Amino acid sequence: MFTILVFLSLVCGLEGADVVLSCSLIEEGGGMGGMMGGAMFKRTPSTLVFRDLVGNDGLSPELVTPYNPPETPNADDLIFELTLPSIQVPNADLLLHADCNEQEVVCEISRYVPRGAELDSLPAHFIGSVQLEGGGISLTLVLQTLHSETTQSDTQPLMQSKLNLPLSQSGTLRTEVVFVVFSRVPSIVAPIGGDVLLDCGFRQKNSVPGQDVALEWRIQHRGNGRKILDMKARETGADVGQDLFVDREGTSAEPDLLVRDGNASLTLRRLKVTDEGTYICTVGSGEFQTQQIVQLHITQPPRITLSEEKLTFQDTTPQKLSCHCHRYYPLDVQVEWFSQAPSEEEPVSLSKESSLSSHRQHSDGTYSLSSHLTLQPDKNPPGTIITCRVSHPTLETPSDATLTVDKPEPQTAFWTIVLMLAISVVFLYQAFKGAEN
Repeated sequence: MFTILVFLSLVCGLEGADVVLSCSLIEEGGGMGGMMGGAMFKRTPSTLVFRDLVGNDGLSPELVTPYNPPETPNADDLIFELTLPSIQVPNADLLLHADCNEQEVVCEISRYVPRGAELDSLPAHFIGSVQLEGGGISLTLVLQTLHSETTQSDTQPLMQSKLNLPLSQSGTLRTEVVFVVFSRVPSIVAPIGGDVLLDCGFRQKNSVPGQDVALEWRIQHRGNGRKILDMKARETGADVGQDLFVDREGTSAEPDLLVRDGNASLTLRRLKVTDEGTYICTVGSGEFQTQQIVQLHITQPPRITLSEEKLTFQDTTPQKLSCHCHRYYPLDVQVEWFSQAPSEEEPVSLSKESSLSSHRQHSDGTYSLSSHLTLQPDKNPPGTIITCRVSHPTLETPSDATLTVDKPEPQTAFWTIVLMLAISVVFLYQAFKGAEN
C-alpha cells in the first residue's frame, strides 16, 4: 500500500481550497501487489488535485497559496484534476487538515469500466481510493474525464503518454466525481453484547428518480466470508419498496434512508465475538458500483480477582497467591506483580517469579487466564502491599488488584486446646475414680 503525506494548497477567494495528494496509478502486469492484492500490479507515481474542496472562510491571506500546475505541460505527467460540481462529500475537509495533524493518506487510482460500457469508451472513468489513516474519512471515488478546452479550438491537444487521453492546456487530466462511496468511521470498536452502526454512504451525480439502489454488506474474517445483508430499494411515489435478504439476526439497514439520503449504514445488535471482522459495503446505482471497507473490532475488558482476600504468614511456610483475569477479548493481556514493604519507597517487581496458566477460551469466544506467585514470609513482612497489575487493549490504564500482608494472629488456639484436653483428662480421671468407689 502506498503511503504519502498530504501537501495542501489553498486558493484565495470564496470558492474553496485545493488539496494535492501524491498517489499511485495501479495497472495490472507489474511486480507489486495492488489495491486488492492477488494479481501482480504496476505502480506509476501520479497526483490527485481536489479543486475547491472546502470553503476557506477565516483563512489568513498569508496562509493562502494557489496550486500551480507545471509551467511546461509534460505528456508523461499523471495529474488528475478533480472537481466536485454537484456532489458534497461529508467530512472531506479532514483532508485539508491532515498535514497539520501529522496524518498520512493512502491514495491509489485505477481504471474503471461502468456497467454496460466498453474498456476504451469515452468519457474515460477511474476509481480513486483515498484513505486518511489514524481515523477519519475513507473515500472511493468514480472519476469521469471532462472534455479538454483545447478540443474546442484548432490546436491539437497534448495526449497523456500512458493513458492516451487529452490533457488540458495546463497539462492535467480534468475529471469530475460522478459517484462516491464513503465511510466517516472506517474503523470502530464496540463491546460484546452492545449495538453498533457501521457507517457507509454514497453520493451520485444525476441519479435517475425511481431507479434501484443495490446495497450489499459482507463480512470477511480469517479467510472466511459471507453475505449478511442484500437489499435493493427504489422510490415509488411516496413509498420506498425493497427486496431484502438478511443472514444475521439483529442486522438492519434503512431502505428509505438509502434511496433518499444515500445512507447505506448497517446496524448490528447484540454483538458477539464472531461479529468481528472486515465489513465490505458495496453500493450500486445505475451504471456505477463500488465499495467501502469498515473494520469492526470487538472488545471486552477483563474482570480481575485475587485468590485470597487477605494474606497472613503464621510461620515460615510460603504461600501461593493467584491473580485471575476473567472473560476478556481480544487475547492480548499482560499480568505483572509488585510488592512494596513498609520500608520501601518504590514497588519491587515480582513478575519474573510468577507463572502463567494457558489461555482458556469460553463458548462465547472470550478468554480467561491466571497468574500464580509464591510469596516468602521473610521477604514480605506485615504491611507489605502485594499488587497484581493487568494491562489489556480495552483498558486506558492498567487495572490493579491489591492486598496487604496482615500481622499473624496470637497463637492462643494451641494452648486453649491443651487446656481443654487437660480438663477433660482430669474430669475423666475423677469420674473413673468415682465409679470404682
